[in-house]
Amino acid sequence: MSRLHDIPLSVLDLAPIRQGGSVAETFDDTVDLAQQVEGLGFNRYWLAEHHNIDGIASAATAVLIGHVAGATSQIRVGSGGIMLPNHPPLVIAEQFGTLETLYPGRIDLGLGRAPGSDGVTMAAMRRDPRSGVSDFPDQLDELRRYLGDALPDQRVRANPGQGTHVPIWLLGSSGYSAQLAARLGLPFAFAAQFAPGYLFEALRLYREQFQPSHVLDEPYAMVGMPVIAADNDAQATYLASTAHQKFLNLIRGRSTRSLPPTDSLDWSPQERAMVSQNMGAAVIGGPKTVREGLERFLEQTQANELMIATDVYRQVDRKRSFEILAEVWRT
Repeated sequence: MSRLHDIPLSVLDLAPIRQGGSVAETFDDTVDLAQQVEGLGFNRYWLAEHHNIDGIASAATAVLIGHVAGATSQIRVGSGGIMLPNHPPLVIAEQFGTLETLYPGRIDLGLGRAPGSDGVTMAAMRRDPRSGVSDFPDQLDELRRYLGDALPDQRVRANPGQGTHVPIWLLGSSGYSAQLAARLGLPFAFAAQFAPGYLFEALRLYREQFQPSHVLDEPYAMVGMPVIAADNDAQATYLASTAHQKFLNLIRGRSTRSLPPTDSLDWSPQERAMVSQNMGAAVIGGPKTVREGLERFLEQTQANELMIATDVYRQVDRKRSFEILAEVWRT
């Protein structure tokens, strides 16, 4: 029996900028999509921190989360994720404490430890290149103190932030965050939308090493994955060429702005293999193909929740993809 209708579905929006489009247009599309999926019953709407990438508009992640939360009323809104080593924990606590105060019970704080950028950009952010390698647990502990109840002798407090208990998730594409989330009894989200290779090992480590906490009694694993649904398989495959072009241009060091779909790509066998590896967890097709693909993925991963990333060129096609996904989900 299918598990699909029994689990929450959520959305990861990388706030893509189209070739020839604008950041303002992207923000309008983000709000439009968030409002649509809220009406369709999706659980969360997350945005990710990236810097100096011309095809992604969510660099000021907390600001955009507030914008989306203010334009919706029920769906949880959060980060997928904030790259903690890029920021002082106190500042993140203040930002997300503010968001939680404005939109109580609706804010998630997903955390990663990668820079979300290259070395030059890391330097521009004043990030220590060694940060996040061995000190991530300490940074996380400091952040959790600022979001928890204040201690009597606590000299530095997050105002707002202290006592808001914003839910924290650990995000990753390897075993590191999986094991840390397990040790701390926190929920874990794996980024199979771009790095599916370590998915099953990370889930195994998380579940086998999980220790119950005041946050969770048992493991809770969410998996991010690409899904492109259309009215038929051929149309979905055509639309997916936008995502293929984006990964290809990332490999080539070119602009990652979204390009219109195309019937053919000029790529080498090696490039094609690399793109296929990045898209290894993708489900692409018409309703029947998408249903079968998601059911198979759930059977393989036993995920507690799926977070869907849909990278297509036109907003109307992205919204149609989520409409089809919602129909598949409910039946």
